[in-house]
Amino acid sequence: MIWNLEAFILRSAKQHDPQAVHLLRTAHGIGKVLSLVILYEIHDIHRFPSVQDFVSYARLVKCAKESAGKRLGSSGRKIGNVHLKWAFSEAAVLFLRANPAGLTYKRRLERKHGKAKALSILAHKLGRAVYYMLLREKAFDMEKFLAA
Repeated sequence: MIWNLEAFILRSAKQHDPQAVHLLRTAHGIGKVLSLVILYEIHDIHRFPSVQDFVSYARLVKCAKESAGKRLGSSGRKIGNVHLKWAFSEAAVLFLRANPAGLTYKRRLERKHGKAKALSILAHKLGRAVYYMLLREKAFDMEKFLAA
């Protein structure tokens, strides 16, 4: 029963925006369900003028509380889209499955930042990659992703 519903929703999404669905599925860790969540929560990638606006909307960065050039900590943790935050966090964990290059990259981040922060950085990087994939209409490129 659920498989039938999932297949129907995927067919509907492919009719709505087949190019975006295909592009999202090229990224490691983004499957059927996550691609649909990301697609329908973003709506149109062109509504975000920059990648910074997109990752902020997706709750992948912390909000800075700043006044007169002084940083006073962070606030506004609940600003943005919680569903995109969940989707990119899940994608970061699934990205590491059966992906030795991704695991090597995560271990390098872990040594510098710790385990939890490494996953957050990976989710943020996946969010940036998805933004540019949809904006430029190009498939996921693992070498480019792991280069920086």
